[in-house]
Amino acid sequence: MPATPAWPPQSTPRLFVEAPLHAGAAIPLDGAPAHYLLSVMRLKEGDPVKLFDGMSGEWLGIARAVRKRDLVLEVTEKLREREAVPDLWLCAAPIKKGRIDWVAEKACELGVARLVPVLTRRTVVDRVKDERLRAHMIEAAEQCGRTAVPELGETLTLDAMLARWPTGRALFFADETGGAPALDAMRARAGPAAILIGPEGGFDDAERAAIRALPQAIGISLGPRILRADTAAAATVALWMAAAGDW
Repeated sequence: MPATPAWPPQSTPRLFVEAPLHAGAAIPLDGAPAHYLLSVMRLKEGDPVKLFDGMSGEWLGIARAVRKRDLVLEVTEKLREREAVPDLWLCAAPIKKGRIDWVAEKACELGVARLVPVLTRRTVVDRVKDERLRAHMIEAAEQCGRTAVPELGETLTLDAMLARWPTGRALFFADETGGAPALDAMRARAGPAAILIGPEGGFDDAERAAIRALPQAIGISLGPRILRADTAAAATVALWMAAAGDW
């Protein structure tokens, strides 16, 4: 007897929507989302779409009222609950265009809860385009199967971030001058945490001293090789997720 095909199929497109999702909701789409479904994915009347709003889990939508440039998705049932998001922030100095986009994308794929751009004295980028970073994280969430999109925090100077740092959150910072092996330090300090990655030139001496003065700060080493800032961000997040049992 042939196996019953999975429903919805694995090839079903996934889409993030801003509108709250619930059974019976009708989600009108036009513009870029409609173009993606109709022109790229060749969606037809009655075809399924997996939907998520970042808050209520993943839902099944059925294409209705399909026209050339717009359609309506009828929400029929919940497919799964919202994921349990590991309580990890990534605080990273912005780097050149393209590479900071990559950091935002990988932060989402790896399960980060919040991305915070941090301006340091050696940061070469002094403006962060929030809409672009959020768009990259949404696209990453659609592709990797997440049901939550990381929060994009306010861009802060390093001094401002340290001044308002929450008491109960550990801050692991990649210290070029040396520190505890990252995985050992993370296993020894469970609970809410953040990772701080500096710019390509690293933190200057005054910044490093200010970070170390924070009681929650823990200097970590990322091994014997010098990593680029974007590589360091992804590697450190992966280590924390492994220590926390998310992998």
